[in-house]
Amino acid sequence: MSLAIRRRGRPQINIVPLIDVLTILIFFFLLTMQFSQLSALNITPPKIETAGKTAAQHTLSLAVSSEGQFSVDGQIVEATVLRATLEARAKTSGVEEVLLVVDEATPVKYLTQAMDTCSQAGLAKVKLQSRN
Repeated sequence: MSLAIRRRGRPQINIVPLIDVLTILIFFFLLTMQFSQLSALNITPPKIETAGKTAAQHTLSLAVSSEGQFSVDGQIVEATVLRATLEARAKTSGVEEVLLVVDEATPVKYLTQAMDTCSQAGLAKVKLQSRN
């Protein structure tokens, strides 16, 4: 009987099959991935059910049309004097918050402009109401 100790070789991981499988997976995902532009997405914003239903006593109504026209408490106001109008109404009537009433087709550009103008006028509390 031979008492010679056999040395086993170090275990090795063969990386070549792993690289082959990963390459095939990458090609599969690239071929099946759908590339689309953000401007081509048809996004329908959700309806807002609760906004504006619990309005405080001191609330200023600011309506924004889909064409970018602004209306403060039912009176049409030019975009250039919107900030001054909001500041004046906030000082004279003690307004604490603004209720933004927007049309469903109003671009985000006009909504953002209205919210930014409210912040600049010192009216930080803004609620949003969707008009369908």
